[in-house]
Amino acid sequence: MNTWIRILKHRWLDEADAQRTLGTNTLLRIEERVASSERTHTGELRVCVEAGLPLGYLWRGASARDRAISMFGKLRVWDTEHNNGVLIYLLLAERRIEIVADRGITQRVPEHTWQDISDAMVAAFKGGDYARGLLDAVDRVGALLAQHFPANVSQLNPNELPDRPDVR
Repeated sequence: MNTWIRILKHRWLDEADAQRTLGTNTLLRIEERVASSERTHTGELRVCVEAGLPLGYLWRGASARDRAISMFGKLRVWDTEHNNGVLIYLLLAERRIEIVADRGITQRVPEHTWQDISDAMVAAFKGGDYARGLLDAVDRVGALLAQHFPANVSQLNPNELPDRPDVR
């Protein structure tokens, strides 16, 4: 894609577009679902929805995956006690989904599983159902974390990261 067209496409959308696309109710439901999920495992789950890439990323031709990895660090998803944080990243301008998982969980979950979750999100999004796509993804990632890092009732399970989706 031509760099100028890509820049226009990304700069055309802003945080208000992301908020409008998802809606306040969906964002609250995602937050509640993340919180509920995290009571069943010791992992941390973040959702980040970005309308468009920052200009610097666009100038250097960075991909949605590049930005997702950057946001994984900025949102401190990598900084969990058991190295089991997972970021679900959605880039609206390119309709791209990236799932970035820390090394503790990637050692236990095959790559095709993350792709299956992304594919299911794409299918839901094609029908315009962002809520279902994101909530199902949170549920599926939460189930993986609960399977591999179950919460232990006899141990403290602190909430290390915010549950609210990061919308930019």
